[in-house]
Amino acid sequence: MSRLLIVDGHAYAYRAFHAIRELRAPTGEPTNAIFGFIKMLAKMRDAVSPSHRIVVWDGGLSADRVTALPEYKAQRPEMPADLSAQIDEIVGYLESANIASYCEDRVEADDYIACLASRFAGRDAEVVIASSDKDFMQLVGPGIGLLNPNDKSESIWGVEQVRNKTGVEPSQVVDWLALVGDSVDNIPGVPGVGPKTAADLLRQFGSVEVLYRRLSDVKSDRLRVALENSTDAVRRNQALVRLKADLPCDVSLEELRETPADADRLAPLYRRWGFRSLLAEVEASRRCSEQAVLL
Repeated sequence: MSRLLIVDGHAYAYRAFHAIRELRAPTGEPTNAIFGFIKMLAKMRDAVSPSHRIVVWDGGLSADRVTALPEYKAQRPEMPADLSAQIDEIVGYLESANIASYCEDRVEADDYIACLASRFAGRDAEVVIASSDKDFMQLVGPGIGLLNPNDKSESIWGVEQVRNKTGVEPSQVVDWLALVGDSVDNIPGVPGVGPKTAADLLRQFGSVEVLYRRLSDVKSDRLRVALENSTDAVRRNQALVRLKADLPCDVSLEELRETPADADRLAPLYRRWGFRSLLAEVEASRRCSEQAVLL
């Protein structure tokens, strides 16, 4: 079966930017995120061995989510200028390396990734999502796994790993996040309800819907009152954290197939950025290809 690797672009660009604090081209332009991103992609390829690959970028915030919660992701600082200057360069690298890349205005990367994963998982391909974003745990199941960069084992997460991390099944992750909230996305949860309490409630009641139908069965008065006072917020949170897998994503699997990088396009980029080791690799690869043609 084919294996599709879907990479959360901005997440890895930030990760690369902070992993390498100072690296500049001969012209003085920052290149730390570019170099780190390229190396991370290579490491993921070696770990996953994909037959198909795509990098998905954030195109802005979902209008529906901002309408539901104006504070949604509002606390996030602007992208550092030195990183912002490198994003287009990374996209240029992906084009030269023949790696598919996608970004659409007002479409969050998480939603498009969910659409791709849901479309291709199962009969068409095994899907691996590369991201540390906990929202993706709701997608894990037959045909869909996670490559979490925070997990040093570099194993692909399945249902068992999600269960160990959260205490709930992947099908309950939306409800779990709705109760707990998400500080990264500025989504407030139920006061006094942390990950363990939320997991205990979902193991007892199965879902948020059943929990609120049987609220009188919650033994703790404090917890019951907190849940009752947060009814609207929890319902809103469910809509905020549920990924929109029904978006239109008309790309075919064949368009995402791994193909050899274009050495003639990569070499000038590596030379301009001052990536001597990568330039040596691509030039050696090109010489091997030329010799193979002659033979």
